[in-house]
This record gives sequence, C-alpha cells and structure tokens, in this order.
Amino acid sequence: MVAILVALAAQFVAEHYGAPAMLMALLFGIALNFLGESGPSAGGIAFAARSVLRFGVAILGARISAGQLAHLGWGMIALLICAMAATILFGLWLARRLGEGPRFAILTAGSVAICGASAAMAIAAVLPKDDRSERNLLFTVLGVTVLSTIAMILYPILTKTLGFGDTMAGAFIGATVHDVAQVVGAGFSISDAAGETATLVKLIRVSLLAPVVVLVALWWRGEAGATGGARPPLIPGFVLGFLVLAALNSFGLIPAPIGVFLAALSRWALLTAIAAVGMKTDLRNVLQVGGGAIALIVAETLFLAIMVLTGFQFLTFAP
Repeated sequence: MVAILVALAAQFVAEHYGAPAMLMALLFGIALNFLGESGPSAGGIAFAARSVLRFGVAILGARISAGQLAHLGWGMIALLICAMAATILFGLWLARRLGEGPRFAILTAGSVAICGASAAMAIAAVLPKDDRSERNLLFTVLGVTVLSTIAMILYPILTKTLGFGDTMAGAFIGATVHDVAQVVGAGFSISDAAGETATLVKLIRVSLLAPVVVLVALWWRGEAGATGGARPPLIPGFVLGFLVLAALNSFGLIPAPIGVFLAALSRWALLTAIAAVGMKTDLRNVLQVGGGAIALIVAETLFLAIMVLTGFQFLTFAP
C-alpha cells in the first residue's frame, strides 16, 4: 500500500506538472528509504519491488502484436534488431574498458537499447543477485529516465535541423528514446503522424524485451550451473506470460477494452515497483557507482542514436 501511494503521488505530479512519472516515483521512493529498511512496511515493499515488477512486465505483452511488425516494414525491423544487438555488444565492450562488470553492462545496455526503465527492471529480475544489484538497478533506472527526458527535448529539435519528414522523425524518436512516455511526448510534439510512428516503433522495441531477457537468463543459468549454484528457470515465468499475451494479442484474442486495461495495469504495476525499488535502496550507495558508470550509459545512448542515423541512409520513408 505504501508503494501504491507513492505511485499515485508520482502520477499526480506527472499529470499536473509534466514531470516523468517514473522519475517522480523513483525520487519519492528514495525520500522514503527508511520505510524499506525495517518495520511493518518492509515485507510489502520487497514484494512490490520483485513480484509486482514481474507481473507488470508480463502483462506488458498485451500491447504487442505481429501486425505491428508487418505494418512497420522489414527494413525498419532489421535496423531496430541490429541497433539493439550492436548497442548491447558495444556496452559490454566499453564496460570492460571502464572496469565495469558484465552484469552492470548488460543492465545498462539492455535498458538503453530496448525500453528504458521497464527493460532495466525485467533484466534485473533474471540477473543473479549480489550486494550491488539494487544499487545498479536504481542507477540505471535513474540514468535512462534522465537521459530520456533530455532526449525528449533535444531530439525533436535535431530531427528538424536534419530536415526529417514527420514519418522519419517519428521513426528516429521511437528507435532512440528510452522510455515510452518520453517517446510519446517527443513524437506528438512534432505532429500527430510523427507521434503515431514513434509509438509504433517504440512498441516494436518493447517486443524485443522478451527474447533478450530469455538470452540473459540462459547465459547466467549456464554460469550458475558451472559454478555449482542453483540454476534459475529456463524461461522465467513472467517472460512466458509476456510471450503468451503477445501471441494472444497477435491473433486478436484479447478484446480491445481488456487490452487497454492490461496496458494501464502494467504501467501502474511498473510505477509501483520502481517506487518500491527506490524505497529499498540507499541513495548514498547509488552515488558510489562512479564516473565510469555514468560515462557508460551516456556512451550507449549516443551509440544507439548514431547507429539509427547511419541505418536511415539505407531506408526509404514516406513524407
């Protein structure tokens, strides 16, 4: 209930003052950090940070369908897949140069390449836990949210400077901005056509979340088996739920009102979960990530934008 109240407060501020709801939930949660350390609320906050998070990611699948893929065109889909894979590989390479671990690299690169805070929380749910796990997750969510907000302001200006049409501008924003809310804000600030294209491209990026999480889970499952630890599930239950709902939606088996309800429920679940993550983590620990971590997530963001701009040279867009 405490996490839900923080989520409600964050949504109120977002609606009345235009602030990103995820960022507000995170900051409000950090301010109430003492509630997550001990006392009667600690158990519920831990439940929200783990179980509610996985539930929110699972029902996110109701927003995805195969029809979206066909409408977008195979060239754009190939570009999104290549840009995602290249960004993750670049993050792993750069993290090694900066002295950061592979778990932190896959967390930041995956969140940048796919769908921001939602991806960070989904990937964190399948990574092995250590004493830095919550700190790294909080930093990643904070980082991608701040960078998304900056991109929401700067990228529409950039697309105008480069002379992009509405469709091309929307595709660029959908392919590069991290969080869905900022994609919608940036896209519709250009035009309705740009906003619709940006949202569609972004949802295709969201659909890449499930295969990436499965691959991450398989990778660290093998590592756990090699070291004699307990193997995590082959496919986490929440990822399976995501895939099932996406398949049902692709076949038109989810009625539109239920789809809208599940999308809203997913957003509220993720908002509640990130508030709980904030309450479980001490900000002083987050500040210890160092300049290398900040440089890593900024570099990944710039790399993704450059990859997409380069790929646009080989695609044709409607006006």
